[in-house]
Amino acid sequence: MTLVDTEAALADRILGGWLGRIAGNMLGKPVEQGEVWTRDRIDRYLRQAAALPLTDYLPEPTGDDATALRPEWRQCVRGRIHGSCRDDDVDYAILGLDLLETHGFGFTTEQVGDLWLLRLPYLQTFTAERAAYRNLADGLKPPLTATYDNPYQEWIGALIRADIYGWTCPGVPRRAASLARRDAVLSHTGNGVYGAMWAAALIAAAFTAPTVRHAVDEALTVIPASSRLARTVRRVVSLHDTRMSWEDTLTTIAEETVGMGWIHAVPNAAVLTAGLLYGDGDFTRTITLTVRGGLDTDSNGATAGSVAGVFGGASAIPDHWKAPLEDTVRSAVFGFDGVRISELAERTLRLAELEA
Repeated sequence: MTLVDTEAALADRILGGWLGRIAGNMLGKPVEQGEVWTRDRIDRYLRQAAALPLTDYLPEPTGDDATALRPEWRQCVRGRIHGSCRDDDVDYAILGLDLLETHGFGFTTEQVGDLWLLRLPYLQTFTAERAAYRNLADGLKPPLTATYDNPYQEWIGALIRADIYGWTCPGVPRRAASLARRDAVLSHTGNGVYGAMWAAALIAAAFTAPTVRHAVDEALTVIPASSRLARTVRRVVSLHDTRMSWEDTLTTIAEETVGMGWIHAVPNAAVLTAGLLYGDGDFTRTITLTVRGGLDTDSNGATAGSVAGVFGGASAIPDHWKAPLEDTVRSAVFGFDGVRISELAERTLRLAELEA
């Protein structure tokens, strides 16, 4: 097992993962509605605000754009942020931490479901998670919770739950993917599960990979090579290798994944991969390119921020991303609202050291 060199370095990378996830989520949250906020519309919004290239949280809207933004935009744009907004992309990281602290790394899929019912309000779940929650409340057990009356099985929900498994398995992507799979099958199948495994492995690999490209390549080894998700990620890698521009890469991939919808795991994994590769380890460039890529902007921004935050550590994240968060998280997870980001990172570090 290969770990980062010292406990201090590991702590900095885990804190970077938490800060990166929260900052990336906040960046993308105002424009999270892929059929409305296309890549072109996001850039038009930024041009009108003289905010291209994007290097900070989104600017306040002008004109009619305010009505199209998510209603939470007032707590997520530059100059208005005082701690993080509540969001499921962060709630599930917190819930995963509670899961590992409560049940350890030998947790079962049934225990994931039990914890949802105990800690997570039903109306703060969406798509596949809400379908699985309803099935749990009706007495169904996994894997039926994922397959019964659930048209969202390959959407992005399980992928956004995967970070905690990467953070607690630094340098061990296969172990991270195995944990993520055990969680994901509560609500997802196929590419929905592969997305979670891939994301967990990507984050675990970021602790020790010499470049982001190495982490992307390593993460691909934990999912079936013939899966649509793996083929799409490899396609983004190949286009990047030809030195195609970021814009043209995303246009090409959008044409090849047309019809999948803006919350499906496959096109979102493509936007995320492009943000990581063209961001090339730079935190600001990685999360801003990823959010400008459109689709599920807050989820993609969060995962990109997590990977980039782990890769460079909290010390490499510019202060203008960190300071407005005020070391505070709003959360719908019972018992965690108002928790300190630094506390979440310290608790995650203890779990990572247990696995070392």
